[in-house]
Amino acid sequence: MQEFDYQLRPRIIFGSGAVAKLGMLAQELGCSKAFVVSDPGVVRAGLFGAGEKSLTDAGIQVRGFHDLSENPTNRHVERGVLAAKSFEPDLLVGIGGGSSMDCAKGINFVYSCGGKIHDYWGVGKATRAMLPMIAVPTTSGTGSETQSFALISDAESHVKMACGDSRAACRIALLDPALTTTQPASVTALTGIDAITHALETFVCNKRTPMSECYSREAWQLLSLGFPQVIESPGDVDARGRMQLGACFAGMAIEASMLGAAHSLANPLTATLGVAHGQAVGLMMPHVVRFNAQIVEDRYRELAKLLPDSQIASDNLTGSERIASIFTKWLQKAGLATNLEGLKQWPADLRGDAKRTNELLQALSMSASKQWTASFNPRTVTESDFLAMYQAALA
Repeated sequence: MQEFDYQLRPRIIFGSGAVAKLGMLAQELGCSKAFVVSDPGVVRAGLFGAGEKSLTDAGIQVRGFHDLSENPTNRHVERGVLAAKSFEPDLLVGIGGGSSMDCAKGINFVYSCGGKIHDYWGVGKATRAMLPMIAVPTTSGTGSETQSFALISDAESHVKMACGDSRAACRIALLDPALTTTQPASVTALTGIDAITHALETFVCNKRTPMSECYSREAWQLLSLGFPQVIESPGDVDARGRMQLGACFAGMAIEASMLGAAHSLANPLTATLGVAHGQAVGLMMPHVVRFNAQIVEDRYRELAKLLPDSQIASDNLTGSERIASIFTKWLQKAGLATNLEGLKQWPADLRGDAKRTNELLQALSMSASKQWTASFNPRTVTESDFLAMYQAALA
């Protein structure tokens, strides 16, 4: 049995309307000045305002920072640090999706420890205690609220830097499923698919532990039930709750284990073509499941048995084929592409040009082979294996 050393964190508070407790929780931490990071979409949806009201009603001074976008970069972190220095907060709050929470954690690294975010690329590189942080996720995807890593892209190379340290972990994760009802259907789809891939990859990765398996399994059950429901009925708060808890548990599974080849394949698609992460990792997931089946078919069989009865067809498919098949159906149900040529970002001039298409796939494969998560895939994966999976996903 795999040995592990896992610290239970953060404090998790769940419930519809829970955002109203934000000010009280800040007071409990002994804080009086909150630097709140939210992207512009979260501000427009009124979600930043809900958090701000709770904080100010509790007598907490608030400074908002909104100069960030999807896949926050070192430049966003730098601007955030400058804004934080002029305010001198004693609390960081991230309200939004993974981008807001990751940017807040990135700001915390540099504000608290100095230098630049590149200095913290890796694990355990913080040099001193960091500000306490509260995460308020408004999507159900990354599970960043339960992780001690900030994913920050380099603005020049577009490489994603994973900056992790136990001191970067949030003190509190405040889960309010009502906040997720305002997100566009496309965001619901992309973040939901991302969360499901987290449950799948953590359950089979070579760093899995008895602790991580508990979170992965529960996340899979919540997400596989909740995802079709929120696609069909976006206003169903119970279904939203299943998605938010499922994403949270999947994030805890990542913190206790790691991911795998699907994320290695997805990152080059995002960096090179600008494909949204949820779309990229979802499109590649079925091909990774089929690739890994040689090693972990028994584990896929276990997850297949946990699917809701309504999603289990009376067929003779193996566990891995059933997982790959249902995953493709979820992509279709959500209106997402199921192959590379179906991506709106796929270069139109490559269609019918086998030579140039293969050159692009080879470049993507080389990049995928250098991704950190590849080393945690249950089956050893080479650059040629990545190429074969990209080719399988082409059309």
